[in-house]
Amino acid sequence: MLSTPLKSCAMPRSSPDFLGILRVLHGHNVRSIVVGGVCATLHGAPVATFDLDLVHARDEQDLDRLITALDELGAVYRLRGEQKLSPQRDGLRGDGHHLLMTTHGPLDLLGVIGRGRDFSSLLPQCARVDIGGFIVNVLPLALLIQTKREAGRARDLAVLPILERTLAERHGA
Repeated sequence: MLSTPLKSCAMPRSSPDFLGILRVLHGHNVRSIVVGGVCATLHGAPVATFDLDLVHARDEQDLDRLITALDELGAVYRLRGEQKLSPQRDGLRGDGHHLLMTTHGPLDLLGVIGRGRDFSSLLPQCARVDIGGFIVNVLPLALLIQTKREAGRARDLAVLPILERTLAERHGA
């Protein structure tokens, strides 16, 4: 069973509004999967996160809906300096990561996670969670742990003990 801290933890105006981002994406029927720190938090892990990580569907219709939603969110790449670049459909079609700033806060769109796991390969394993009036796809905690281990980045490996302890507590170990 997933907790729903997005609903219960109202964030001050200066903090990211992850629920607001998800609400706009949902309103445009953007298909995605919540991964990363927000996913961990939804599973009850005591972690802090500063962005919303999503693996997005990349077929043509999904990309059309995603671009429209990103326009509404005022999404631009998080770059140093004054330059404001908006995400483009062709870039979002690839496997890469898109680190964006929106009117509601940071949003990272990921083509793949772990060892090449994309939306279509992850979706069958996801939970569908009501986060306050609409449903989002959330990666299972065990699979989040596995993809972080596969990525092997220092920041992913650093959070593994917390995620593994949360998983063990959920299974009564």
